[in-house]
Amino acid sequence: MSGDALVVLSGGQDSTTCLYWAIRRFGQQHVRAITFDYGQRHRIELACAARIAADAGVPHVELPIDTFAALGSDALTSTEYLLEDDGKDGLPVTFVPGRNLVFLTFAAAYCWPRDIQHIVTGVAQTDYSGYPDCRENTIQALEKTLQLGISGSIRIHTPLMHLSKKETVLLAVDVGALNALADTHTCYAGMRPPCGKCQACQLRVKGFSEAGVTDPLMTS
Repeated sequence: MSGDALVVLSGGQDSTTCLYWAIRRFGQQHVRAITFDYGQRHRIELACAARIAADAGVPHVELPIDTFAALGSDALTSTEYLLEDDGKDGLPVTFVPGRNLVFLTFAAAYCWPRDIQHIVTGVAQTDYSGYPDCRENTIQALEKTLQLGISGSIRIHTPLMHLSKKETVLLAVDVGALNALADTHTCYAGMRPPCGKCQACQLRVKGFSEAGVTDPLMTS
């Protein structure tokens, strides 16, 4: 596929897999990565993202957007919540309302002056926590909005959208991302080695176990 691509890179398992997917799809020289400092409590994510991009040999930029921390409505940006707390409307307390919508909008704004046509993000609606801004219909609606509001050439790619965690691990193996996953951070508790108890850790363990693949994070 022709054109340049921007990968929204959080420093986690899924976005790292997407980075390597994009490198295979568009070519390393056509891929960049962007990471958002949104006031997340676990700053290790930012360091992981920078290291992963450097190891992959792609340009990387980190942009500050700390309004989420000011809103303070979730366990990822505020110390007022515990992971065990109940969220709102059936969603876990780790749901950061509007996060992916804002990320992708800023990503599109970054793309416009640089003539980047493709945005790649690791959102998925399978085997996840039911975040509404990870669903396919949400992303499709946002893509249309960005095409109307910024550039008609913008396309949002979601290679993990319909994959289970097992399938995501197998995709990482296929695109050559497995070794890079040793540098990723998934744990909602911000621990390294991971706590193994939070929902993010449990999903990660489940995926690697079902895929029959050893998680390089656990052997690094």
